Amino acid sequence: MHQIDNFRQFIWDFYTENGRQFAWRNIENSYYIVVSEIMLQQTQTHRVVSKYEEFIATFSTIQSLAQAPLRDVLSVWEGLGYYRRARYLHQIAQLVVNEYGGVIPRDPQVLKTFPGIGVATASSICAFAFNIPTVFIETNIRTVFIHSFFKDRHDISDKELMPLIASSVDYTNPREWYYALMDYGVFLKNKYTNPSRKSAHHTKQSKFEGSERQLRAKILKLITQKGPLSKEDVFVSTKNDQRAEKIITQLENEQFICKDYCSRYIIM
Repeated sequence: MHQIDNFRQFIWDFYTENGRQFAWRNIENSYYIVVSEIMLQQTQTHRVVSKYEEFIATFSTIQSLAQAPLRDVLSVWEGLGYYRRARYLHQIAQLVVNEYGGVIPRDPQVLKTFPGIGVATASSICAFAFNIPTVFIETNIRTVFIHSFFKDRHDISDKELMPLIASSVDYTNPREWYYALMDYGVFLKNKYTNPSRKSAHHTKQSKFEGSERQLRAKILKLITQKGPLSKEDVFVSTKNDQRAEKIITQLENEQFICKDYCSRYIIM
């Protein structure tokens, strides 16, 4: 325990001197926390800052998001990528309003059943929104514990890290404890070349430029901004990219888009 005590003190000292400030930190609005946590999935913080502020200015309450057309939600989301997350947020808002009286549940076991929310995000929402001492891991936290406890090893599994994370949680202030861990993780990533490569779960993200992900985002943006559009309109706008038809089918199957009475594509 002496090692954990020293580690905890080091992290708190670092945070006192170097803690970052964001609009979604140290607030009591659990809806805003959910928005930020979904946005921060697979997206760097600096890209989220302005989009988060725009999103909550447009949909200031969970009720306003639940009532908004999906097209409006996707339009505000534009620029963040991974549009499924925008749809998940929309579905979460509708679920919370319709089944939970507009109140975000405080139980991670309940939250993890929501669209787009896994175990880690459910736990992080409870920590940041309600200051509940949950135990979870994400990329920056993983970096901190690998660097601090496994300097000379590679292929370190999360299973090895989780007991250390659990034993170090500050039960009096878990919210800021996790802020501190994440901020130190960002510091380490800036100081060292790709420290996450030592994790057994490390994978290199595929290139976005020219990918199906990029084409999918382009097609969704096109229909959101200019729809209704025929299939031919979409093909022309994508320069007859042969992958477009498959992506259109996927978007239909996922109920992002559908056809109107003229067989043109619109956002559902």
